[in-house]
Amino acid sequence: MPESECDNPSPGRLTRSVGTGLTMSDSPFPSPARKEANQKLAGSARPKTLALALGGGGARGLAHIAVIEALDEMGVRPVAIAGSSIGAAIGAAYAAGIDGRAMRRHAIRLAHERSETIARLVTARAAAALFSAAFANPMLLDAKKLATAFLPPEIPEDFAALQIPLIVLATDLYERCAVPFAAGPLRDAIAASMAVPGLVRPVEIGGKVLVDGSAVEPLPFRHLVGTADVILAVDTTGGTRGRPREIPDPWECLFTTLQIMGRALLNEQLKHGAPDLLIRPNIGAFRMLDFFRASAVLRAAEVVKAEVKTQLARLLAR
Repeated sequence: MPESECDNPSPGRLTRSVGTGLTMSDSPFPSPARKEANQKLAGSARPKTLALALGGGGARGLAHIAVIEALDEMGVRPVAIAGSSIGAAIGAAYAAGIDGRAMRRHAIRLAHERSETIARLVTARAAAALFSAAFANPMLLDAKKLATAFLPPEIPEDFAALQIPLIVLATDLYERCAVPFAAGPLRDAIAASMAVPGLVRPVEIGGKVLVDGSAVEPLPFRHLVGTADVILAVDTTGGTRGRPREIPDPWECLFTTLQIMGRALLNEQLKHGAPDLLIRPNIGAFRMLDFFRASAVLRAAEVVKAEVKTQLARLLAR
């Protein structure tokens, strides 16, 4: 059985990925000691490096695109990326060489071509959901079909083909811990990371039943410790939507509860260590499934670009 964080939960340490046999020694990321040695060899003139952590949040996670556009405009490219849930998908696209503008076009096209997008969702339904028993979820989606239907074709099948090293976080449903992927089949790892409970069927990989990475790693910045000089983390969970005392529909209630739990978990993790720069776009007005409002989400996130440029430039210049 491959090792995962279930076996060794040390914070900030990249553990072996499921089905890959990858350990810290043969990881694509440098160890802290190796990183320090490289810095001394390179001299003080070496430009500072950046690592990028992208969290979950459903449609709110489209705000990650604005941050990536800011990096593109700065001419800054990360040396390592980690992502959970939609952050894993966007992180994979970025690591594959897709820039922010191309991601924006992809998201807006899916939102505007509503009929085609709905047709893709229908094809992504889990087979069991088509003949579900009473009280089962008839709209349950198959995670791998969902990834095939909506991920850009430029995202490769394997981690090895990426331009930037990437860690994708999923959650072991039965061991109740994070499972990081950094090698092997990429699209399957993304599918597992996006398997939102109740909406997307869990994914089985390496004998483990995996669900949404945000369940235990809502913002996986700690997996980037030692990979770069500066860690930038983007939290897109947002605030609670709706008016006080308004009773939401069941889906909205479920997803809002998941995000409240994720924010509480993240706040606890931040007490034990924080990224160098934490960015929280103001996208709390949007629902988790507001993908058809992609243009509005991106407009709301646009203002964060100035903050990213100003604060990150200062950190990289120190």
